[in-house]
Parts: sequence; structure tokens; C-alpha cells
Amino acid sequence: MHAINTKVLMSGAEYFSDQDAINAHMGGTTHVDLEKAIAEHAAIQRAFEEAGIEVIKVEAPAGCQDGVYTANWALIHGKKALMANLPNTRQSEEPYAEQVLRDMDYEIVKFPREFRFSGQGDALPCGKYLFTGTTYRTSPEMHPLLAHETGLHIINVQTVPQLDENGKAVINAVTGWPDSFFYDLDLAIAVIRPNLIAWCPDAFTPESRARIETLSDIEKIEVNYEEAVKASACNLVSTGETVVMSSRAPKLKAALEQQGLHVTTVDITELMKGGGFIRCTSLTLSNNN
Repeated sequence: MHAINTKVLMSGAEYFSDQDAINAHMGGTTHVDLEKAIAEHAAIQRAFEEAGIEVIKVEAPAGCQDGVYTANWALIHGKKALMANLPNTRQSEEPYAEQVLRDMDYEIVKFPREFRFSGQGDALPCGKYLFTGTTYRTSPEMHPLLAHETGLHIINVQTVPQLDENGKAVINAVTGWPDSFFYDLDLAIAVIRPNLIAWCPDAFTPESRARIETLSDIEKIEVNYEEAVKASACNLVSTGETVVMSSRAPKLKAALEQQGLHVTTVDITELMKGGGFIRCTSLTLSNNN
């Protein structure tokens, strides 16, 4: 069995809020219970550690509402840290993230500022493949750059856009970027093992759905749309043996258990209000696959 996600980086939820609605999950009349969000974050860390994952914990970047979502800081490949280019209100996280990873002796790789890149949130290694999002948080120009830096085969896919009442694509009022309920790919695909994914077919455009379906060397567990959206079911962390996932996605939980995996669930409500979940709070530092 090839272990994955053996070591992850987490920060903290002390500055978490949903003040700037930078994705389709944010906004409305709800408000974040910060004390509960901090407790949820601690519960995720405990679940990781009980699953045998080594957690490296750093201070949350001061004043950054989304600094809890370390997955978006970079994509780690070997000793390279491929740094993200984040939306406007998150750019204050970038120098902090760079310093943290530099202090851990990673080789820092930065990309042209005009190219969007959401780090591990939108780039998921899976064996010889790198599932990579496009349009919302990662520019298509990033795909050849990621292929060059990682040597992995890019599977470029697009999730379905958020549409307004007239059927037109929604542009986020804060970021100025196109929006989707699956704005980062880790809301639509989860890597369970190097040859097994869980994915929500209804989250993808027809062309991208077909691209994933044709990967004959990757086994696939289908996640229904309701669990993917309402429970962030795909936004999980797997070691290849144990899966830490949402407590509100019973169908996916049962499917994973049928694969012989041990499943640990965490009940998350507050961290979801920022459009992130379990996978988002952790940046993978080490894979053995």
C-alpha cells in the first residue's frame, strides 16, 4: 500500500471570517462562530494525527481571514514549493507562506503574477497524474508550467460555472474572477490512493467529465452532487488506508468503507462558511506514492 498525505502543514483559525465573500459559498446572512471554527480546526488536526499523519503547525498569518486554508499556499513536489498566486484579498498571505516554506528548506518556485494559481487546492497529484483545475482559480497558462516543474501528466479539467438567473456566468464581486461552487478542484475530486479517486461527475463540464472517465488506470468512486455541495464530501484527506472526511456524507463514507478503507468523520459547519473544508486546511508536505 502506497501511503499518501503522510505529513501536512496547518496554520490556525484565529483570524478566520467570511467578511470578504471571495467564492460562491460565502456571503448571505450567516455569521461565523469563531470559537467554534477554532474548535473544528483542532478536531481536524486530532483526526489527522490519529490517522498517522504528521502535522506541522504554524501560526496563522495575522489578520488573514483565509489563512486557515494552507492548501492554497503552494503545491509541494519533492523539495520544491510551487507558490500560489491568490485572489486580491488573500495576497497578504503569500509572503508569510513563502517564508514558512523557505524556513523548511523548500526551493521556492514563483510564477508570473498575471497567472492565477490556487496551489494544492486546484492541483491534485495522483500517481503519475496531476489533476489541475482551470478558469476559476488557475489560469490555463499554468498547466505547462506545472508539467515542467513536476514532470507529471496534467489532466486539465474544468468544473461547472456558477450561473445567474439569466444563465450567464457569475463574476465574483470581490475578486473579479469567474466563480463556481467548485472554484477549487479539491471540492470536486479527492485522491484516495494513487490509483483511486472519489469524484462528482455532475461537478464537471461534459468535456472534462469525459476526460476523467477515459482514465482507465484510475478507479473511480462517484460522489453525488448534493453531498459534494452541501457536505463538501470530496474535500477530504486520505492516507491510502484512513480517510478523514465530512460527517454529513453517508453515501461516500459507505463507498469508501466498501473499498476497505477506515473512515473517520469530523463535523464541520463554521469552516464551510469560508468555502473551505478538511482538505483546504492542510497542505501536503510529503507523499510516499
